[in-house]
Amino acid sequence: MTVSAWKRAGVALTAAVVVTGVAGCEDGDAKSAGKTAGKAAAQGAGDVTEAITAAFKKTSEAKAAKFTMTMEMTGTGAADGTTTMSGVQGWDPTVMDVTMEGGMLAGAGAGAAEGGMPGKIRMIMRDNVMYTEVGAEMAKQFGGKTWMKMDFAAMAKESGDASLKAMTANMSGSNQDPAQQLAVLLQARGIKHVGPEKIKGTDTEHYKGSVTVDEMMKANKNLDVVPEKDRKALLETMKTAGLKSYDTEVWVDKDGYPAKMLVGMAMPQGSLKVTAFYSDYGTKAEVTPPPAGETLDFQEMMKKLMENAGEGEAGADAAQG
Repeated sequence: MTVSAWKRAGVALTAAVVVTGVAGCEDGDAKSAGKTAGKAAAQGAGDVTEAITAAFKKTSEAKAAKFTMTMEMTGTGAADGTTTMSGVQGWDPTVMDVTMEGGMLAGAGAGAAEGGMPGKIRMIMRDNVMYTEVGAEMAKQFGGKTWMKMDFAAMAKESGDASLKAMTANMSGSNQDPAQQLAVLLQARGIKHVGPEKIKGTDTEHYKGSVTVDEMMKANKNLDVVPEKDRKALLETMKTAGLKSYDTEVWVDKDGYPAKMLVGMAMPQGSLKVTAFYSDYGTKAEVTPPPAGETLDFQEMMKKLMENAGEGEAGADAAQG
């Protein structure tokens, strides 16, 4: 397999991880979020807090839902554009089966015509491991294997990267749980009721607030497993990038479930907006990983690439000597 093909696969899969990670940039496990919500309500934050707390409890109990998500990025270069995801997700346990297309995949140069990944792929996540369908063209370069496996915990442990460790910590919890975004909203200062609004023909109540980076980091109990020095490094990286806070909005339907959620982040070099629509709460989210014989381990492949690159450099040096 060529180095360029490896790079295309790596960039495209990294893009997929970014999307999944952003979707998982939410508060900790259901129990800790429940305590936070209950505490906020007890402090007399009013009808708004009570409404969000009730929605949090109902959504937590649903354990799964279908969703459609769009992620709009600007100022990032190749990753700019709109990426979409749709499928089913569960948060007790954490699972996901979605189709991803557009934006990040196209911007990463992962076109099937170039022997890379297609502009539309399927992703499955279970037990903190993501499996990504690579497409027919790239499968030819992988010995016919059609899936790539990314073990986030193993990758984080080996890399030592603070951001990856934090992302892994989020994914080991209820990262795809819309209930957790409600818990984050309860952390927001000045949370308010915007008013009634129809979402895809459904009557909803619109709420919004803004959460600082410091508040998000303190509230995220999943990050407790990340070493203190890595948490500080991650926080410093976020602040250096100019991310001070992010805006959160939710539209709650008459049954008490989030019909729509929006998270917006702005930095000097660009912005990110994630919009999600939810339905079919309580649906079954049964996710079965592909057979081992049909998968290639991304981490192992990258090791081999580095080894081959090193051997090539050594051979070139020997020839010149």
